[in-house]
Amino acid sequence: ESEKKDDAPRQNGVLTRDYAVHGYHIDAQVDPEQLFVAVKIIDELDFFIESITGVDWIKENQMEVVYDFSRYDFDLCRVVIRTRVDRNDPRVPTITPIYAGASWHERETHDFFGIKFDGHPHLIPLLLPEDADVHPLLKDFKA
Repeated sequence: ESEKKDDAPRQNGVLTRDYAVHGYHIDAQVDPEQLFVAVKIIDELDFFIESITGVDWIKENQMEVVYDFSRYDFDLCRVVIRTRVDRNDPRVPTITPIYAGASWHERETHDFFGIKFDGHPHLIPLLLPEDADVHPLLKDFKA
């Protein structure tokens, strides 16, 4: 297991994790351009999507999109795929062509973090009012 102890942003790659400590077994970080292919591989391995969320790394001027996948047909196996984007233009490709159920998660993540999912078939507000122009989970959000 390889974990950084400093505050430097993590490099792309795959880490194995202790499930008892982290709650998942495999942690992959990819560029946004690699995301669709990485998720396609996970789908071909019969994983299902659990959730999608964002993280606001305000000091690094980045946003992170975190995708959680699982399968438990024999033994539990949880995988996290992460990608980071510029906070000023947070865009990643939609994964709805692979997982139709990702639509809801992408809409919620867009509502709360302002991350745009390019190619999403219906990226309209899910939980916030239609005229909302705020993203309440950004660290610099002020009500």
